[in-house]
Amino acid sequence: MNTGSNTPGEAVVAEDRTGTDEVAADRALGSRAPEFIRARRALHLSWQVGVFVVGLAVVVAGVAMLVLPGPGWVVIFGGMAIWATEFVWAQLVLRWTKRKVTEAAQRALDPKVRRRNIILTSIGVVIVAVLAGIYLYKFGLEMPWKIKDQ
Repeated sequence: MNTGSNTPGEAVVAEDRTGTDEVAADRALGSRAPEFIRARRALHLSWQVGVFVVGLAVVVAGVAMLVLPGPGWVVIFGGMAIWATEFVWAQLVLRWTKRKVTEAAQRALDPKVRRRNIILTSIGVVIVAVLAGIYLYKFGLEMPWKIKDQ
């Protein structure tokens, strides 16, 4: 770490804190707009309105993709990331979401949880296969809406 008293020829080494939680905690919350925009109130307000509108459009598109084909949640979090460039509340929501996703990923890697998930999935597949077999035995390859009263 640079202490400010380097002699000529002494290498200056910066501390690498990339990827640590401390970096996220130390990073200042608030606007990431360029300084010349933040210096002018009207320009900054219009910048915030533009960021909000663009983020809202992306979030709405993501919500639509939840019922339509497309990566809905990815697009929603993309819109939140756009908002997070300007709004503290969005930055806090993204930090909370990242923390929860990381915790869920760690829990999913637990061998007990993986074993349980594999067992439950296997049971579900067997149940679906048995139900499909019963249906095929009774009705053949007829679609349900074409089955006549028996």
